Amino acid sequence: MRLKIAAKVDRVDQTYWEDVIKPLVDAHPNVEYIGEINQREKAKFLGEAAALLFPIDWPEPFGIVMIEAMACGTPVIAFPAGSAPEVIDDGVSGWLVNDADEAVAAVKRAETFDRAKARARFERDFTIDRVARDYLNIYRNLPGVRRAAAQRVRRLAAAGWTAPVAPTVSVLGEAPRPPRPVSAPALVRLPARSSAAAAKD
Repeated sequence: MRLKIAAKVDRVDQTYWEDVIKPLVDAHPNVEYIGEINQREKAKFLGEAAALLFPIDWPEPFGIVMIEAMACGTPVIAFPAGSAPEVIDDGVSGWLVNDADEAVAAVKRAETFDRAKARARFERDFTIDRVARDYLNIYRNLPGVRRAAAQRVRRLAAAGWTAPVAPTVSVLGEAPRPPRPVSAPALVRLPARSSAAAAKD
C-alpha cells in the first residue's frame, strides 16, 4: 500500500522539509509527496484513500481534515491527542492508536472497514445543519438573551402589538415542525391598521 502525503510546505518549514523530511520520502519508493491540493482534489484524494493517517503530537483544537475524511467514508487513524478522541469513535469512524506499530496494524484493518459507518458519524454530528442548530440552541439559552427577549415581548404586548407564530418549517428533509410562538422583536407584527388607512391603499 502506498503512502501519499498531501500538504503545503510553508516558507518557515522549507528548510526542515528539505533537510529532514524530503530525504525520508525520497528514500522510500512507496511514499509519494503530492503537494498542496484544492477542495475538489481533496474530495477525490480522501475518498479514494484506504484511510487517513493523522499522527498529531500536539493538542489540536479540532482538525477539520478528520471530518472531511469521514464525510468521504474514509476511516481516520490518529494519535489520541487534542480533539481526536472527541471526533473519532474508536472502531466506528476510525481508530485511535498510541504509536506507529498500532497505526500500521490499523491500516491493515482499513481494508475491511465499513465506510458507511464513518459517513454516518459525519452525518450525525458534523453536518453544517447540525452545527447551526447547536449554535442557535446555545444562543437561545443564554440567560441574557432569554431575559432581553422576554422584556421586549412584554413591552410590545403592553403597547398592543401581537406576537406572531413562525411558519411550519422543514430542515434538510426532516418532517415539518409545528408552528411555535416567536419572541424575536424583528418578527413581531405591526398593529392592525385602521379601516381609514386600509381604504387609502
